[in-house]
Amino acid sequence: MKRPFSLSPRLQAVADLVPPGVRLADVGTDHGRLPVWLVQHGRVDRAICSDLRPAPLSRARALAARWDVSDKISFRLCDGLSDIPAQEAEVVTIAGMGGETIADILHASRWTGEAGHRYILQPMSGTDGLRRYLSASGLAVFQEVLVPEGETLYVILLAEPGEMKPLTEGEIWVGRQSRGMESPLRGRYLEQELQRLRRAVIGLERSQRPEDAEKRKWYELAAWEIGNMKKEWDSWQQ
Repeated sequence: MKRPFSLSPRLQAVADLVPPGVRLADVGTDHGRLPVWLVQHGRVDRAICSDLRPAPLSRARALAARWDVSDKISFRLCDGLSDIPAQEAEVVTIAGMGGETIADILHASRWTGEAGHRYILQPMSGTDGLRRYLSASGLAVFQEVLVPEGETLYVILLAEPGEMKPLTEGEIWVGRQSRGMESPLRGRYLEQELQRLRRAVIGLERSQRPEDAEKRKWYELAAWEIGNMKKEWDSWQQ
């Protein structure tokens, strides 16, 4: 008997955000665990695994074959969404990449701004840059989810085509907050990012480069805003 495989907490959180019955495209699929799990558990009827490199796609094919779902998964060797037509993907998952790479993939696609698509994005780094891109690109972030895995706190962003009020510099770093929002880990996340920015400011103070002086001003502004957001968040929890 085959032993069922489980997803890591990070990927399980992404899987939990996929609406049932949608047409899914998993970009940069690597081992294909996410789409194979979703098909195997009946969450989606069909899925696309895409990757830029042949080796990861081969691993995804092997996993799909092992779990007898190869007939429900299409495999695309392509850069981002370049070989995936809009009508084949209602939901796009991009997990485990840097935020800048995710932004590049979305920017390069011809149809990411079209209605009827949802993007579930899990950056490993550069979340601020990804938020900045989304804020300016016609993709509105309507939910953020925080998930712990080991000592790391990961962010998952859900975005759809639409207008979004421009983010402030602090919101670029930690996302928008509102009273009543459910986010048990947000206090920890705000403190984590606040400390990270403060360390970055200290490092930039030692630099003699003019561009670093300008960057320090933006970091100081973001840190000031996040400090206020943390106070606001803490007051809401009382």
